[in-house]
Amino acid sequence: MAAAGSGRRAGLMAAAAGGAALWRRLSAWLPRGRLGLAALLGRLSDRLSRGRDRRARSYFEVCKRSLDLLLVFVQKASGIVVESYLMVRYLALVISAGIMERHSCHCGSLQCIGPGCGSFFTYLEVVCGKQRLHHTEFLHLSFHRSSWLLLAPLLTPPVPVITAPPCSLCPEGAHRFQWIRNLVPEFGISSSHVKVLSSPAEFYELLKVQIKTAKQRVVMASLYLGTGLLEQDLVDCLEETLEKSLQAKGSPNLRVSILLDYTRGSRGRKNSRTMLIPLLQRFPEQVRVSLFHTPNLRGLLRLLIPARFNETIGLQHIKVYLFDDNVILSGANLSDLYFTNRQDRYVLLQDSPEIADFFTELVDAIGDVSLQLQRDDTVQMMEGMVHPYQGDKMAYCELAHRRVMEVINSARTRQQLLHAKTLHSSQQGSSLLSQQSSQASGGLKPKPDTWIYPLIQMKPFGIQIDEMVTETLLTEAERDARIYLTTGYFNLTQAYMDLILGTRAEYRILLASPEVNGFFGAKGVAGAIPAAYVYIEHQFYSEVCYLHQQERVQLQEYSRAGWTFHAKGLWLYLAGSDLPCLTLIGSPNFGYRSVHRDLEAQVVIVTENKALQQQLHQEQEQLYLCSGVVSSATFEQPNRYVKLWVKLVTPLIKNFF
Repeated sequence: MAAAGSGRRAGLMAAAAGGAALWRRLSAWLPRGRLGLAALLGRLSDRLSRGRDRRARSYFEVCKRSLDLLLVFVQKASGIVVESYLMVRYLALVISAGIMERHSCHCGSLQCIGPGCGSFFTYLEVVCGKQRLHHTEFLHLSFHRSSWLLLAPLLTPPVPVITAPPCSLCPEGAHRFQWIRNLVPEFGISSSHVKVLSSPAEFYELLKVQIKTAKQRVVMASLYLGTGLLEQDLVDCLEETLEKSLQAKGSPNLRVSILLDYTRGSRGRKNSRTMLIPLLQRFPEQVRVSLFHTPNLRGLLRLLIPARFNETIGLQHIKVYLFDDNVILSGANLSDLYFTNRQDRYVLLQDSPEIADFFTELVDAIGDVSLQLQRDDTVQMMEGMVHPYQGDKMAYCELAHRRVMEVINSARTRQQLLHAKTLHSSQQGSSLLSQQSSQASGGLKPKPDTWIYPLIQMKPFGIQIDEMVTETLLTEAERDARIYLTTGYFNLTQAYMDLILGTRAEYRILLASPEVNGFFGAKGVAGAIPAAYVYIEHQFYSEVCYLHQQERVQLQEYSRAGWTFHAKGLWLYLAGSDLPCLTLIGSPNFGYRSVHRDLEAQVVIVTENKALQQQLHQEQEQLYLCSGVVSSATFEQPNRYVKLWVKLVTPLIKNFF
């Protein structure tokens, strides 16, 4: 017996020693650093989670998993505490799912059941120690992932702490969304500077007027520039304005910077490049045309994938149009369809120099790591820059990440200093003397009642700000809040779908019917894409029905004869409110491509002004008026028939469109 026991102990010790050696050998192959290991574990966790039967989840199981994740973290942290922001995310999920109807807050806005925010975090600090982790490292640990993923940040020492964002459920400032400024710059403006446009024609006319009146800068970022008559009129307006600047006394001040995608802008013999070469030839010192090429399209892949199909790998998808200090945010490209009968969204921010400076710097940063169009229709990189598909991929992505984050962080620092200066001035009092001196120096600036937050998503460069903020907004949406979400291409990421199905806010999701899909009637394989979207829509609707969520989550299809649909964004109505206080507007479609493949940008607009809220409400109503509610009968219509081969292929290719 004793000999057998000692033999077992020896075997266990040998196995332990062998396991340690095996781990050391395995760790040599693992990516180094906290972020690399977290990314690896995240990918493994995603692989494991794909095979789960999500239909077996009930509300109780969703909430239980959230609590389990929190419990595992507390048990395993051993001296590490996440900043309160993550904890609030999990609490919000639990509250919205119905486990807790109310919780206490240190601000006293809610009645007490159990520990409040302040005491809850104090308890965690007592249990786990005083060290903290950067909240963004845990921001993406959604409840559908494996619980052991929480151990990823424990593999290396904690990173330095930054100021924790305030609990968005317990607002202390002007509005409950000020936590976003911990990630991106916050621009406070007057609502009178915001104008919501409604039609493609209005958008086109505004572009021409703004180009003709520009004096210092024209910056345009788009997927591509079309080759029709309307697009040529835009180019002619640019040429006319540049000519006027040349004729003005002194050196010309006007600078034109255009950022497009390389693959989409090079499609066909007559393309975006050929449209812009005359400007480069005529005004070489004033015009810059940058063509972004994704670093993921390289080597044999670049040689083998034909034109048009190579656009599925990754694109420059940002749509920003600014003229001096006026900025237009939209999802529309510079093409005749977007000027006539392709419905999108458009917001003009007037007299907003800080916002214009930010987007100018952002476009310049992306332009610096892009191919530069030359007067002879060739392209070349700027001196000292890594080539996107011929150079080292990691070095290129690190360079691009650094350039873009420099823009974001420097703007955030500037705005924080401006906020501090404004706060300091306000604390000095508003005496008549100070008012008179302010008026003498140019007049008092109106107090901000609207806040703009730019969200950037560039997963190829490791930048996921838009994804983080969007997931958090969906997670924290309270019971009886309403979210109107629209996309021209309904192909939500798994995380977004899980949040929509697992929280308590009401959702009204507007998507394109097959007839208004941009690919409807296309030749070849592209012609089957609308059917693929129908199949994806049907799958999501079936899951909504399986979970008995038809009243809370409604799908609506946009349908308008002779038009196509390209609008994307989100409107948030707080519980008990008839007007939205927040909207997202920009280029993301909330799909896999937007999150993982393309370069995207949008803005969060938060406003306390009733007139601007009414504008946003009318914009939402106007879009939804052209829609019908989706029901089971919708998919029984003859035009909703999906061929078998489309059903088989869609799961394999859905991440590419």
